Amino acid sequence: MSETCDVVVVGGGPGGYAACLYGAAAGLKTMMVTVEAPGGTCLLRGCIPAKELLQTAEVYRQVRHAGEFGIRTEEPIIDWKAAVLRQGNVVDQLVGGLSSLLKKRKVEVIQGYGRVLSSGVVEVARPSGAVENVEADAVLLAAGSAPCTIPGFEIDGERIVTSDQALFFDELPQRIVVIGGGVIGCEFATTFVDLGVEVTLLEAMDTLIPGADPDIVQVLRRELRKRGVDIRLGATVSGHSVDASGATTVAFTHEEKQQTVEVDKVILAVGRKPATAPMRLPEAGITIDDRGFVEVDVQNMRTSREGVWAVGDCVPTPALAHIAYAEAMVAIRDILGEDPRPIDYTGVPWCVYTHPELAFVGLTEQQAKDAGHDVAVAKHRYAGVGRAMIIGETAGLVKIVSDRQTGVILGVHLCGPLATEQLLEGYLSVNWEATVGDLGSLIHPHPTFGEAIGEAAMTLMGRGLHG
Repeated sequence: MSETCDVVVVGGGPGGYAACLYGAAAGLKTMMVTVEAPGGTCLLRGCIPAKELLQTAEVYRQVRHAGEFGIRTEEPIIDWKAAVLRQGNVVDQLVGGLSSLLKKRKVEVIQGYGRVLSSGVVEVARPSGAVENVEADAVLLAAGSAPCTIPGFEIDGERIVTSDQALFFDELPQRIVVIGGGVIGCEFATTFVDLGVEVTLLEAMDTLIPGADPDIVQVLRRELRKRGVDIRLGATVSGHSVDASGATTVAFTHEEKQQTVEVDKVILAVGRKPATAPMRLPEAGITIDDRGFVEVDVQNMRTSREGVWAVGDCVPTPALAHIAYAEAMVAIRDILGEDPRPIDYTGVPWCVYTHPELAFVGLTEQQAKDAGHDVAVAKHRYAGVGRAMIIGETAGLVKIVSDRQTGVILGVHLCGPLATEQLLEGYLSVNWEATVGDLGSLIHPHPTFGEAIGEAAMTLMGRGLHG
């Protein structure tokens, strides 16, 4: 049996479903081959369920501190089963909405494992065991990613879990170790410490969130420690053991000392890897690197095989859902022959949903200096922002990095309340090559968090009001 279409997309995550929807909107007959429901890691066991639990933790934290606002309450109790049920309902609603949209756009969704046989031909292995081929003018790979593991910590789904599995505990643990202090690890640390869990965070490097500006990372590190997270930087884990009661002891080296910590759960948050191995891409003439990423021309997302494109977590670009969306649109436009505008990866927005949140775009202060700029920097703290004081969230700052000679904004870095929602102004400023004068001359409504961005820009103009 063989089916035909204009574009067959292998993978149902953000890159895959964005390609299908964008292609269908442009009039292409599009098919999606996916093992699971549309949505991929992001929707089914990543971004969405993780942020839903973060919201649960935030509500719990707010209720516990309601007395500061003159609201008397009893000590709140966490109903973990209800929290997980709500998480599932949110995911189900979004999956249902996405499935309906794909159907409305007449995208055919085929359940099964997809493998490229040649240009324009994808083999689909159905769950029933049946195998069929799909033929298309273009093939787009959106294979996604899977959690990385490390020696000495075999995943059992109970005591030792991946970041995918940590979102679906049957019961809320009392003590956890998070191995890895990147974005995923810090978000888990935030979630569980705010739910009253004893959290130890082990990171092999000397900083949290590698790649973020040190000034905003320092704020996050301080606030996590204030709330009880035991952060060990430069810590190297060596293995674990389990006693008769089921408690897990993690061994690690920190400051040249052998140490241990006893916990109920170990969450591995040590990064993700492309999920390309089962597809046997080299057999189809598609080049992958030694890490398993599909090599592409980022100008158009073409692979080494004519007629095959790749996007999202399976290519060596920032592993962000919104990057996958953007890459999907570049690929579809190239398929349509529209000469797409390539993505400037130095100007992509990054959002970290910790408490406080981190959000940044463009160059850090050090990166700007390394690039040869005469750098000017301004910071404005939320401690003096009226809206932040009103909601009781004053930790954090805005940092703007600019070129002293031209005034062009090179980077905007935020740590504070709803920083991820404020980043858009910084994103536009960096990508439109705005100057501090352009930004500082804009009216920022009062009282808002965004006033901190305006204040930082005016400081760089030499005429700050409150800085």
